[in-house]
Amino acid sequence: MRIARFSIDGNVAFGAVEGEGTVESGGLVLDIIKGIPYTDFELSGTKVPLSKVRLLPPVLPNKVVAIGRNYAEHAAELGNEVPDVPVAFFKPTTSVIGSGDAIEYPSFSDELHHEAELAVVIGRMCREVPRERVQDVIFGYTCANDVTARDAQKREKQWARAKGFDTSCPLGPWVETGLGLAQAGDLTVQATVNGEQRQLGRTSDMIRSIEDLVVHITEAMTLLPGDVILTGTPAGVGPLNVGDEVAVTIEGIGTLTNKVIKRG
Repeated sequence: MRIARFSIDGNVAFGAVEGEGTVESGGLVLDIIKGIPYTDFELSGTKVPLSKVRLLPPVLPNKVVAIGRNYAEHAAELGNEVPDVPVAFFKPTTSVIGSGDAIEYPSFSDELHHEAELAVVIGRMCREVPRERVQDVIFGYTCANDVTARDAQKREKQWARAKGFDTSCPLGPWVETGLGLAQAGDLTVQATVNGEQRQLGRTSDMIRSIEDLVVHITEAMTLLPGDVILTGTPAGVGPLNVGDEVAVTIEGIGTLTNKVIKRG
């Protein structure tokens, strides 16, 4: 099932996405969900065309835990070694935007990069999750773009500003709940800029699997429903300029699209 979060007439709700097509092409409708989707829920039967609503970030995470250098070719393209343990960092909730929202080019950077990633959405509070129970704590998967001020990342060493500025974490367009771990572990991930392909990889190329990451992160912290894990980006990261449209497409999930604008 595809679960979207949206606003209509000033109200915010979740809905199950039905039909065939894309956000842009039309043909999709939302069956409004009673309550929140992390627990047992019912479909209301009240349906609205997706074209009539504003898509919001599919979740409002308490935290976004991102993993760096989880694809060997991406580490190599930036001149980095593959780390011995997963490199984790946070993106604040204020960085999260939805599909169709604008990425604001930060004033402190002259080198903005796209990073297409599979995002894992947590469905229940969990800590110290054993490998055999990882599937139980996952709500679903969505597309993510770990937008990065590359020059600031190199200059400042710590990544808080480079990867945590406002609008630097597009998520969406919805959460796909129907994928198992084996399926999610072998999906095509790609990014295009103005229709030109920049990144193309598979989640099977990740150094650390989804199970590895959930176990590693929950050894240290409690994850809450709606929290997000970004699993790393394949090779091909590159520049974004004001006016560009960047799209992240993940097989079996959908396409996340955002335009870059000047902050101000």
